[in-house]
Amino acid sequence: MPTLESHNGYYLWHYIPSIAAAIVFVIIFAVVTIAHLWRLIRTRMWFCLPFVIGGFFEVIGYCGRAAAPNKTGDLIPYILQSIFLLLAPVLFAASLYMTLGRLIRAVQAERYSIIPPRWLTKVFVTGDIFSFLIQGSGAGIMVQGKADSMKTGQNVVIGGLILQVVMFALFIVTGLHFHLRFRRHGSIEAWAQVPWQGTLHMLYITSSFVMVRNIFRVVEYACGSDGYLLSTEWPLYVFDGVLMLFTMSWFFWRYPSELKQLQSQSGSDVQMSSMDEDSAAQPSDEPRKRWRRSHDP
Repeated sequence: MPTLESHNGYYLWHYIPSIAAAIVFVIIFAVVTIAHLWRLIRTRMWFCLPFVIGGFFEVIGYCGRAAAPNKTGDLIPYILQSIFLLLAPVLFAASLYMTLGRLIRAVQAERYSIIPPRWLTKVFVTGDIFSFLIQGSGAGIMVQGKADSMKTGQNVVIGGLILQVVMFALFIVTGLHFHLRFRRHGSIEAWAQVPWQGTLHMLYITSSFVMVRNIFRVVEYACGSDGYLLSTEWPLYVFDGVLMLFTMSWFFWRYPSELKQLQSQSGSDVQMSSMDEDSAAQPSDEPRKRWRRSHDP
């Protein structure tokens, strides 16, 4: 029967992880990740690659939890689940950032974005990279298996998570600001058959899942290793595993594959971003006509 074992006199776990729950999540995330990989290859939407990598991170993380019950004193399973489950949502966020930038360029509405699309992806992905590095460093300090290192690592992780929460909040505000301005002042009738609103709604929903998860993680680490959230298993599955599964599933269901076709018909990204304000306010009809013809039954 599995028992808690210490690592150099320090207990990495405060409970025996459930093998059954971990295996179930390994299987589910593996299926969803393979589905994302298939769709990525089929549509060649390479900016969605972080979703595939993040999915594999989730699989590896839950494999670590599945191996942990019989090795609660070993570092490797603890390292796998700590680092990979912590960092996977950072990759999901990167694809969400890039989706918004491509959507704005696809409907030729750069003038309505508070952040120019040519900078939007760079700003948020750069913040994502910093968050990734900070959280990864904190997780690396935590897995040294010492009480002092655990506390220091948790503080570093909290800093990375707070940065991610702030960047994600700014991203949501940017999306809402663009949405309101485009609906109020843009040529939305000209793009009526383009699913730009559906894509924005998908971004709102998936962003909400990631935001709730990030807030949960901040509270979890802020409460310390002896707090209820780190001492109990079910919150991790409910507020992390399930929410990230919803994020991957919803993004797959409302996959932004139309953006590539529309952008290719409207011209290159460089051509779009170099349009003057008049052409942005009155986009040419030909790309939309071609898009409608390609989607007519």
